[in-house]
Amino acid sequence: MPKQRITILPLRLANQIAAGEVVERPASVIKELLENSIDAEANRIDIHLEKGGMQLIRVRDNGHGIHKDDLALALSRHATSKINTLEDLEAIITLGFRGEALASISSVSRLILKSANNHQALGWALDTEGVETNTKLAPTAHPQGTTIEVRNLFFNVPARRKFLRREQTEFNHIDDIIKSIALSHFPITFLVHHNQQLIRNYRSAATEIEQEKRIADICGAPFIENSLRIEAEGPGMQLWGWIAKPTFSRSQSDLQYCFVNGRIVKDKLISHAIRQAYQDVMYHDRQAAYVLYFEIDPTIVDVNVHPTKREVRFRDSRMVHDFLFHQLHQVIKDLRPGKQYQANTFQSAPNTHSVQEQMGVYSQLHNPSFLSQNKPSIEIFEPPVQELLPSKTPTQTEIPPLGYAVAQLHGIYVLAQNQHGLILVDMHAAHERITYEALKKELATQNIQRQHLLVPIDIALNEKETDTAIQHNEFLEQLGIQIDRAGPEAIVVRQVPALLKDTSIEQLVRDVIADLIEYGMSQRIQENLHEILASMACHSSIRAHHELTLTEMNALLRKMENTECIGQCNHGRPTWVQLSLHQLDKLFMRGQ
Repeated sequence: MPKQRITILPLRLANQIAAGEVVERPASVIKELLENSIDAEANRIDIHLEKGGMQLIRVRDNGHGIHKDDLALALSRHATSKINTLEDLEAIITLGFRGEALASISSVSRLILKSANNHQALGWALDTEGVETNTKLAPTAHPQGTTIEVRNLFFNVPARRKFLRREQTEFNHIDDIIKSIALSHFPITFLVHHNQQLIRNYRSAATEIEQEKRIADICGAPFIENSLRIEAEGPGMQLWGWIAKPTFSRSQSDLQYCFVNGRIVKDKLISHAIRQAYQDVMYHDRQAAYVLYFEIDPTIVDVNVHPTKREVRFRDSRMVHDFLFHQLHQVIKDLRPGKQYQANTFQSAPNTHSVQEQMGVYSQLHNPSFLSQNKPSIEIFEPPVQELLPSKTPTQTEIPPLGYAVAQLHGIYVLAQNQHGLILVDMHAAHERITYEALKKELATQNIQRQHLLVPIDIALNEKETDTAIQHNEFLEQLGIQIDRAGPEAIVVRQVPALLKDTSIEQLVRDVIADLIEYGMSQRIQENLHEILASMACHSSIRAHHELTLTEMNALLRKMENTECIGQCNHGRPTWVQLSLHQLDKLFMRGQ
């Protein structure tokens, strides 16, 4: 085939090629149109769909609207009102900015654009049909704002249309987009109609209670019932939102929403920081659930690194990673008995009067003569007697969060009673976490014991990996690993933490370097150290069928109340559960 001369692509073909990046399916159209409405500062958006958006997508907003003289230009490629200079591009604060969405959509559909702004007495409309815009404007009755109607998507690109799925599948993709945008813009009312039926009605949410109501509508009430509110600030950064307790884990990542400056993202660095925060309390391959909002100075984040704008790049990735990890981890590790109910909006109030009466009977078990006859047999549990005794009469006593032990079940579980109802504790899992946290504190307060290798380990790397290792030499040294450069593409390991001397040092170092390249930091050495401590804690904790006295059981409960991450053992299994009086009443149909 002879080579052809270079020519400029016809406008229609160029737009259709661009549409291949911007418009994958009806959900892609919805995303672009909603982002335009939000950038226009609309506070109400109505969405009408037919046949999963394949036949009709109509988005109407009450935003600023488009001036009559700009309507035709709005359908041109790289036409936008959102950026004008390089400085604007380096500090993007709008969701859209490339100015190619409407041109791409109009090239593969029959599109009608109507709009009016506050400088016009009436609205104006124009329409296209997969070709260049018909610039002849027609007056139309239209309130302030914009309506965009997209019909017969891909009618002129049959090869693309055949890849669309069933109507319900396409609607589900649209629904996911609308949900994510509704989560990120609480002040806006979203009304969604599908085949002439109202499907979604997300009213404007100003207060925290209204926001939680919207989140419950989208993510389900159980998410809010099992979530914790987080608010934190750092240098040029702010993090807020809701994260689920570790016990509310998922098999899939279907309840993970993260927004950066109002834009939903699936960012590897952010996801890694969140996984790290949950790493010590999450069971096996379970997934965390969260709705998080990360605000950052727009000049230090690049949102123009991916055609769909779902990824971002931070100027200082390590700073961002450390901030997210530490703030989230702090909330998770502070989750202790007594704080469980504060985050639970839907928890019913306990019947305190009846509990106090029951505690009065129970308190007879806690007297000096009884305690003297039941001395603890496990040293770690031995508390001062006064820690176990109420300091006032039973009706005036402030009952501890985990209450007081009543009995041991089958040598495995501790049964206790608190002001909310009944507590069940897996004694091995709870003691395992207590021991593990104590070992971690001991490790943190002492210098890491180092082991010099009699035979240093040579590791062959590529040049980038070698340079990264040397650049982070001080960081590795703090964690007990000493390295030297052994050439342009090699390092030598001379010293490792003593606890890790029997592990695969070469693989560990390679993984750490890979993390440093990808995220600017690594937790792998700490994770490996913690794995060993976890194993030590597991083997040194009380086992099932070990008989405990009532004194020992109560000492265990008090230890739990003052231990970080006590809700889960080292393997992510729950250590205790609460059954409220309301739940117990329902089980026995009391009051029905």
